[in-house]
Amino acid sequence: MKDVHQTEELDVPENVEISIKSRIINVKGPRGTLTKNVRHVNMDIRLIKTKKTQVHLAVWQGGRKHVACLRTIKSLITNMITGVTQGFEYKMRAVYAHFPINCIISDDGKSMEIRNFLGEKTVRHVNMLDGVVVAESKAQKDELILIGNDIDNVSQSAASIKGACPVRNKDIRKFLDGIYVSEKGAIKSD
Repeated sequence: MKDVHQTEELDVPENVEISIKSRIINVKGPRGTLTKNVRHVNMDIRLIKTKKTQVHLAVWQGGRKHVACLRTIKSLITNMITGVTQGFEYKMRAVYAHFPINCIISDDGKSMEIRNFLGEKTVRHVNMLDGVVVAESKAQKDELILIGNDIDNVSQSAASIKGACPVRNKDIRKFLDGIYVSEKGAIKSD
Protein backbone atom coordinates (compact mmCIF):
# COMPACT_ATOMS: atom_id res chain seq x y z
CA MET A 1 0.00 0.00 0.00
CA LYS A 2 1.31 3.42 -0.92
CA ASP A 3 1.48 6.33 1.49
CA VAL A 4 0.12 9.53 0.00
CA HIS A 5 2.54 11.80 1.88
CA GLN A 6 5.27 11.06 4.43
CA THR A 7 7.62 13.65 5.93
CA GLU A 8 10.64 13.92 8.21
CA GLU A 9 12.13 17.06 9.75
CA LEU A 10 15.65 17.78 10.95
CA ASP A 11 16.86 20.77 12.96
CA VAL A 12 20.18 22.28 11.87
CA PRO A 13 22.52 23.71 14.58
CA GLU A 14 23.37 27.40 14.47
CA ASN A 15 27.10 26.95 13.75
CA VAL A 16 26.37 24.88 10.61
CA GLU A 17 25.53 26.20 7.15
CA ILE A 18 23.59 23.87 4.89
CA SER A 19 22.64 24.33 1.26
CA ILE A 20 20.54 22.05 -0.93
CA LYS A 21 20.32 22.39 -4.70
CA SER A 22 18.76 19.68 -6.88
CA ARG A 23 19.31 17.00 -4.19
CA ILE A 24 23.01 17.80 -3.73
CA ILE A 25 23.55 18.58 -0.05
CA ASN A 26 26.44 20.80 1.10
CA VAL A 27 27.13 21.09 4.83
CA LYS A 28 29.71 23.59 6.10
CA GLY A 29 30.83 23.74 9.73
CA PRO A 30 33.80 24.55 11.93
CA ARG A 31 35.76 21.41 10.88
CA GLY A 32 35.21 21.73 7.13
CA THR A 33 32.76 21.04 4.32
CA LEU A 34 31.01 17.83 3.22
CA THR A 35 29.01 17.22 0.05
CA LYS A 36 26.65 14.34 -0.75
CA ASN A 37 24.74 13.64 -3.93
CA VAL A 38 21.35 11.99 -3.25
CA ARG A 39 19.84 12.40 -6.69
CA HIS A 40 19.24 8.65 -6.88
CA VAL A 41 16.45 8.97 -4.24
CA ASN A 42 13.21 10.47 -5.49
CA MET A 43 12.08 12.84 -2.71
CA ASP A 44 11.54 16.50 -1.90
CA ILE A 45 14.37 17.99 0.17
CA ARG A 46 13.77 21.58 1.27
CA LEU A 47 15.59 24.00 3.49
CA ILE A 48 13.26 26.13 5.61
CA LYS A 49 14.78 29.12 7.39
CA THR A 50 12.65 30.64 10.16
CA LYS A 51 13.94 31.30 13.68
CA LYS A 52 15.92 28.07 13.33
CA THR A 53 16.93 26.32 10.14
CA GLN A 54 15.20 23.04 9.33
CA VAL A 55 15.51 20.45 6.59
CA HIS A 56 12.17 19.02 5.40
CA LEU A 57 12.18 15.67 3.62
CA ALA A 58 9.01 14.48 1.88
CA VAL A 59 7.98 11.45 -0.17
CA TRP A 60 4.79 11.44 -2.24
CA GLN A 61 3.01 8.22 -3.26
CA GLY A 62 5.80 6.06 -1.83
CA GLY A 63 5.88 2.35 -1.17
CA ARG A 64 7.37 0.81 1.96
CA LYS A 65 10.99 0.88 0.75
CA HIS A 66 10.65 4.35 -0.75
CA VAL A 67 9.33 5.72 2.56
CA ALA A 68 12.22 3.99 4.37
CA CYS A 69 14.60 6.22 2.38
CA LEU A 70 13.33 9.20 4.42
CA ARG A 71 15.06 8.04 7.61
CA THR A 72 18.14 7.00 5.64
CA ILE A 73 18.64 10.46 4.12
CA LYS A 74 17.83 12.09 7.48
CA SER A 75 20.53 9.96 9.15
CA LEU A 76 22.96 10.79 6.35
CA ILE A 77 22.44 14.54 6.88
CA THR A 78 22.73 14.08 10.67
CA ASN A 79 26.07 12.27 10.17
CA MET A 80 27.28 15.09 7.91
CA ILE A 81 26.35 17.67 10.57
CA THR A 82 28.14 15.63 13.26
CA GLY A 83 31.17 15.30 10.97
CA VAL A 84 31.60 19.04 10.36
CA THR A 85 31.02 19.95 14.02
CA GLN A 86 32.72 17.13 16.00
CA GLY A 87 34.30 14.68 13.54
CA PHE A 88 34.44 10.89 13.71
CA GLU A 89 37.00 8.69 15.46
CA TYR A 90 37.56 4.94 15.06
CA LYS A 91 39.93 3.09 17.38
CA MET A 92 41.49 -0.16 16.16
CA ARG A 93 43.55 -2.71 18.09
CA ALA A 94 46.20 -5.03 16.70
CA VAL A 95 45.54 -8.50 18.14
CA TYR A 96 48.17 -11.22 17.96
CA ALA A 97 49.06 -14.43 19.80
CA HIS A 98 52.73 -14.88 18.90
CA PHE A 99 54.11 -12.67 16.12
CA PRO A 100 53.74 -8.99 17.03
CA ILE A 101 52.10 -6.98 14.24
CA ASN A 102 54.07 -3.86 13.31
CA CYS A 103 52.03 -0.91 12.02
CA ILE A 104 54.16 1.79 10.40
CA ILE A 105 52.36 5.04 9.63
CA SER A 106 53.76 7.10 6.76
CA ASP A 107 52.90 10.10 4.59
CA ASP A 108 51.65 12.16 7.59
CA GLY A 109 48.95 9.63 8.47
CA LYS A 110 47.67 9.19 4.92
CA SER A 111 48.92 5.60 4.55
CA MET A 112 50.26 2.75 6.64
CA GLU A 113 52.18 -0.49 6.33
CA ILE A 114 51.39 -3.70 8.19
CA ARG A 115 54.43 -5.92 8.76
CA ASN A 116 55.09 -9.29 10.44
CA PHE A 117 51.42 -10.39 10.35
CA LEU A 118 51.50 -14.09 11.41
CA GLY A 119 55.27 -13.96 10.81
CA GLU A 120 54.78 -13.43 7.06
CA LYS A 121 57.38 -11.45 5.13
CA THR A 122 54.85 -9.65 2.91
CA VAL A 123 54.29 -5.96 3.59
CA ARG A 124 50.69 -4.82 3.37
CA HIS A 125 50.06 -1.21 2.28
CA VAL A 126 46.78 0.53 3.15
CA ASN A 127 45.99 4.04 1.90
CA MET A 128 43.50 6.16 3.81
CA LEU A 129 40.60 7.76 1.93
CA ASP A 130 40.20 11.54 1.52
CA GLY A 131 40.18 13.46 4.79
CA VAL A 132 41.12 10.48 7.00
CA VAL A 133 44.26 10.55 9.18
CA VAL A 134 45.61 7.51 11.03
CA ALA A 135 47.80 7.82 14.12
CA GLU A 136 49.17 5.57 16.83
CA SER A 137 47.59 5.90 20.26
CA LYS A 138 49.80 7.33 22.96
CA ALA A 139 47.68 5.86 25.79
CA GLN A 140 47.32 2.26 24.57
CA LYS A 141 49.84 -0.16 23.07
CA ASP A 142 49.01 -1.59 19.60
CA GLU A 143 46.14 0.85 19.06
CA LEU A 144 45.45 2.91 15.93
CA ILE A 145 43.19 5.97 15.83
CA LEU A 146 41.46 7.01 12.60
CA ILE A 147 40.04 10.55 12.53
CA GLY A 148 38.04 12.32 9.84
CA ASN A 149 34.91 14.30 9.05
CA ASP A 150 33.16 11.91 6.64
CA ILE A 151 31.89 8.79 8.42
CA ASP A 152 31.84 6.84 5.14
CA ASN A 153 35.54 7.47 4.50
CA VAL A 154 36.61 6.82 8.10
CA SER A 155 34.68 3.54 8.34
CA GLN A 156 35.85 2.38 4.88
CA SER A 157 39.47 3.11 5.81
CA ALA A 158 39.02 1.04 8.99
CA ALA A 159 37.50 -1.77 6.91
CA SER A 160 40.44 -1.60 4.48
CA ILE A 161 42.90 -2.01 7.38
CA LYS A 162 40.94 -4.96 8.77
CA GLY A 163 40.62 -6.55 5.33
CA ALA A 164 44.33 -6.16 4.58
CA CYS A 165 45.26 -8.87 7.06
CA PRO A 166 43.04 -11.94 6.63
CA VAL A 167 44.10 -15.33 7.99
CA ARG A 168 44.45 -17.73 5.07
CA ASN A 169 44.82 -21.54 5.03
CA LYS A 170 44.41 -21.78 8.81
CA ASP A 171 41.54 -22.35 11.22
CA ILE A 172 40.12 -18.85 11.85
CA ARG A 173 38.62 -20.00 15.16
CA LYS A 174 42.13 -20.59 16.48
CA PHE A 175 44.08 -17.89 14.62
CA LEU A 176 42.33 -14.71 15.73
CA ASP A 177 45.20 -12.42 14.74
CA GLY A 178 44.31 -9.20 12.96
CA ILE A 179 43.49 -5.52 13.40
CA TYR A 180 39.95 -4.95 14.64
CA VAL A 181 37.76 -1.93 15.43
CA SER A 182 37.45 -1.56 19.21
CA GLU A 183 35.61 1.79 19.51
CA LYS A 184 33.85 4.12 17.15
CA GLY A 185 31.84 7.31 17.35
CA ALA A 186 32.03 11.09 17.34
CA ILE A 187 35.16 12.71 18.76
CA LYS A 188 34.58 13.41 22.43
CA SER A 189 35.33 16.99 23.44
CA ASP A 190 37.03 17.19 26.83
